[in-house]
Amino acid sequence: MKTICLYFQIHQPFRLRRYRFFDIGNDHYYYDDFQNGEIFRKVADMCYVPANRMMLDMIRKSGGKFKVAYSISGVALEQMEVAAPELIDSFKELIQTGCVEFLAETYAHSLASLGNPNEFRAQVKEHTKKIKSVFGVSPKVLRNTELIYSDEISDLVYAMGYRGMLTEGAKHILGWKSPNYMYSSAAHPELKLLLKNDRFSEDLSQRFADYSWSEYPLTADKYISWIASTADPENIVNIFINYEILGSLHAYSTGIFDFFRALPQYAEMRDITFSLPSELFKKYPAVDSIVVPYPMSWVDEEKDCSSWLGNVLQQEAFQKINSISERVRLCTDRRILQDWLYLQSSDHFYYMNTKHYNLFSPYDNPYDAFNNYMNVLADFILRVEAQYPSSIDNEELNSLLTTIQNQGREIEQLEEKIKVYEKKAAVAVSEAAKKKK
Repeated sequence: MKTICLYFQIHQPFRLRRYRFFDIGNDHYYYDDFQNGEIFRKVADMCYVPANRMMLDMIRKSGGKFKVAYSISGVALEQMEVAAPELIDSFKELIQTGCVEFLAETYAHSLASLGNPNEFRAQVKEHTKKIKSVFGVSPKVLRNTELIYSDEISDLVYAMGYRGMLTEGAKHILGWKSPNYMYSSAAHPELKLLLKNDRFSEDLSQRFADYSWSEYPLTADKYISWIASTADPENIVNIFINYEILGSLHAYSTGIFDFFRALPQYAEMRDITFSLPSELFKKYPAVDSIVVPYPMSWVDEEKDCSSWLGNVLQQEAFQKINSISERVRLCTDRRILQDWLYLQSSDHFYYMNTKHYNLFSPYDNPYDAFNNYMNVLADFILRVEAQYPSSIDNEELNSLLTTIQNQGREIEQLEEKIKVYEKKAAVAVSEAAKKKK
């Protein structure tokens, strides 16, 4: 029996305001609050709210047979709590059905897995903590930013205790193999992998509203018939897409909502089920392992990471922010730690992409994006160095901070002892006073 694993990505960055050279050292607030709030509210009204309502209706009408997974970045959740709190309630309602699963990812939707292992681990842990605090569930399956994966990244993921991960089914990695099976990491066979089916995912994300496409218009009946016609042994069809195709990237008028509403009915007619990632990892053994020596992603034809780190602008910005990571990790300043996360979102690097025009960039060109980001980063570095001067090397600084922390704990212990002795002294004085009477 064939099954569909449907997964949606939800992410919105904190976009930066126009931050000029003369702001460095004078203004420490970096974000365009008006634009961020306006964009999030617009996407929520067009996509997130009606899509959640539709998903809940599909689950109920199918008797719990329709299932769906989500990965919501931590920074998107923060904006959701402020700009569209009703969304939190609707996701809680969805998770209560038992037909929805939340996946773990990097808190800031960052590129930390490509150059900062400690930060990657910290962000995944922070994201899991956020999901638990908001929705009361702990993710068991990991999905890295933009489905980025490599053998080296699998080392990190496996060491963190995960045994299931979602990634891209890139042709240059699979070769003649089909993505419609369960695979495993070549480095760690116990880490199972679900691979995105490019054809069926991009039929929805890219071609659905394309009038020039030979298969236009795409109906749910036709789509399910294609899935049903895949080779018999191929039991798992992974459809991994951006949630914004529902109403934002594809307008309501394209029929995208009607298409999704009809999927469970036609799937049931073809004896095709829907499954959550965690269910598939428990049910299916890996048929083979895949070797991924260089990072791959789900973006562009190349399916690599060149959209974020493919030119010297992006590489310089990425190297610069990672150069201060050790000092930031020693920091306890809440504002610095918050800015550190927001500045790592992969979107900032994507806006510097010179490969193709970026429709969603708030900048006129990649060079403006680079200059603005580097101005912000320059001010951020000044703030970090004000607390942890670069004249002191990391090892010495870490030693000093450890000594200070130990001394702080000793002072707390001594203060507790003083309180105990003060209570004893007070009791002794009280008893002596009674004896005199």
